[in-house]
Amino acid sequence: MKDKHTERWNTYEPFHVVLGDKKVVDIIITNHARTRWADRVESEKTGYSDIAEYMWQCLKEDRIVSYYRNEQDVYTIDDDLVFVAEFSVSETDTDLLGNPLHKMIVVTFLGRMSETMELRDLKTYYSWLRHSRRMTLIKNNRKRR
Repeated sequence: MKDKHTERWNTYEPFHVVLGDKKVVDIIITNHARTRWADRVESEKTGYSDIAEYMWQCLKEDRIVSYYRNEQDVYTIDDDLVFVAEFSVSETDTDLLGNPLHKMIVVTFLGRMSETMELRDLKTYYSWLRHSRRMTLIKNNRKRR
């Protein structure tokens, strides 16, 4: 969803918001992200346009920051809501100098740190998740034999 409400001063350059080293020109919400949004974030406004509008607002207000300093795939909003995003170069949009602009693809919403304490340290959370899944698989494997 591109920003519909912003008036542009320059009609030759598409509207974009800088996030780290990327210039975001469009936000794409995946089906999985929409499902996770409804499960973990909000149950009222669950449409693609509602989520994208909220993300645009957060981008414009500079409320989105990278979760880790070195990695560029996990982000937080207001140091609370954790989500995973990927970036792809937009084929149709460039800035005035010809530099590429990016589409932000929201892959999933992990939840709020204020509600899920495990999200405060994602590396520990993911290792715990892998371990618990592996143990579940081992238990199920034993039952089948």
